[in-house]
Parts: sequence; structure tokens; C-alpha cells
Amino acid sequence: MQKRHQIKWRIAWSLFLALCLQRGTAQVAVKNNLVYDALLSPNLGVEVGLAPKWSADLSGSFNLWTLKDNKKWKHWMVQPEARYWLCQKFNGHFFAIHAQGGQFNAGKIHLPFGMYRQLRDHRYEGWFAGGGIGYGYQWPLGKHWSFEGEIGVGYNYVWFKKFPCEKCGSEIWRGHKNYFGPTKAALSVIYNF
Repeated sequence: MQKRHQIKWRIAWSLFLALCLQRGTAQVAVKNNLVYDALLSPNLGVEVGLAPKWSADLSGSFNLWTLKDNKKWKHWMVQPEARYWLCQKFNGHFFAIHAQGGQFNAGKIHLPFGMYRQLRDHRYEGWFAGGGIGYGYQWPLGKHWSFEGEIGVGYNYVWFKKFPCEKCGSEIWRGHKNYFGPTKAALSVIYNF
């Protein structure tokens, strides 16, 4: 089952690149989101120009580590996005529509502003899928470098299992949640090829 899933992702990624690079003049950029880095989520994104005012972005992030005192913030996420640029691609204002999906295993975490207090005493694992819309701006810094800010809002369906956290023993409960709110926050450093 796992191998079939990996093969599907490889095929999808190959088709994405083939579509994006079908024109020899396609502009390509690689990016790193500093917000996700600050949240202990190493990440990488690739954006490809499709037309004078359109581009496609594919980004992913992950965290595979258990932190000290058995704190867990493990997850992976993939987020494809289509962008419409108001002037020209890779410069200035853009609007976006994105999808996202991934898995998580989190517990014994104290998030700011009292968000998700249940993560302090319980561990949750599961998956999520959804999408949203976004707005951003990109500042060219030179021939190859740019900086970008983007914010997105939308919906995610979240399915999870709940466990006690001290020993992370047997499952207490299963459930799902409909999440409406921020789905993307990015301050990205970009290298343009």
C-alpha cells in the first residue's frame, strides 16, 4: 500500500514538472518559508511560471522528530497552489488558490495564545485535507533572489485519534473536526533560476 502511494506521488510530481516545463522559457524558482522554519518544520517549495500572469507552486514541509520530554510535533504537509499575478509573474501582487493535505502526531505542546490547549495533556494523530485562497506580494532583490510574503485562509477536514499523553497509551477517542481559518502563512526567501 505504501509503495503504491509513493508511486502515485512520483507520477503526479513528474506530470506537474512536465506540464510546467513544456515551454522552454518557463521560469523556475526554489523557495524556503522562514515561518515554517521557525515552527520547526523544514520545508521546500518549487514554483514554475506557466504563462505571463500565471504560475504553479508546490511546497512541502515536515518534522519527523520527537522533542525533549516526549513532546511531539511530527507532521508532513504538501500544498500545491495556482497563482495569478496582477502585473507579471514573480513580481508584485498575486492571488492564489491552494489545496493541502498531510498527517500529524502532536502532543505535550504549549502553543501561544492558548490555542489548542488539549495538546498540552493529550496526543493527537491523524490526517487533514482541504484548501483555501491567498494573497501575496513578491519583492525582487536582484537577478536571482527574491523575498515573498503570503497569507491564506480556507478549510480543512481533520480526522484524528486522541491518546493520553503521559504514557501515550491506548486510544481514548476518535473524531473529526471542520477547521475554518488560516491555511497558509509565508515569509519566503526565493532563488530564481
